Amino acid sequence: MLDAKLRPLIDPPLNAVGRALVGVGVTANMLTFAGLALGLGGAVAIGLGEVWLGLALIIANRVLDGLDGAVARATAPTDLGGYFDIVADFAFYVSVPLGFGVMAAENPLPALVLVASFVLTGVSFLAFAVIAAHRGEETQAHGRKSFFYSTGLAEGTETIAVFIAMCLFPAWFGVLAYAYAALCVLTVFQRSAMAVAHFR
Repeated sequence: MLDAKLRPLIDPPLNAVGRALVGVGVTANMLTFAGLALGLGGAVAIGLGEVWLGLALIIANRVLDGLDGAVARATAPTDLGGYFDIVADFAFYVSVPLGFGVMAAENPLPALVLVASFVLTGVSFLAFAVIAAHRGEETQAHGRKSFFYSTGLAEGTETIAVFIAMCLFPAWFGVLAYAYAALCVLTVFQRSAMAVAHFR
């Protein structure tokens, strides 16, 4: 919901840093895999009870996720890079609630529900992208991407805001997880309604 609105604000500084990184030989895939390692490290830290370290690594992951796209735009985006980027994103997204589930092993149900909702949201997102590509549809609402990005209530910005809230208030993880899982399910219904309108 907020991703497209934030792009005009965050893209100019990211693109400037991206061009500088290209100048010293950094590639987009390097940043994608480094960001993934940091994000998974954050999930492990949370699972071990080191929530503040986990928060720092989550933020670092998001910075590198923004920079890999900026580096790609400064060079030549590739289909393979787009593939790695989306796989890394979803691996990161499911790892954080998994970390909280490990930390609160006596009640892992909220983490399981949130991961399941992420899977549903991801399937609806990717299915929409595949069919939109098949029909030759394009969008620049989320910037230049390797494939069609459909808008939804629960997107990257909202997910990171929820992850940060979970790290700041870990005792409220269950409530936040259930609430955000509900928003993810609403996103699936919203995207399905969009599919009905677009793909009739």
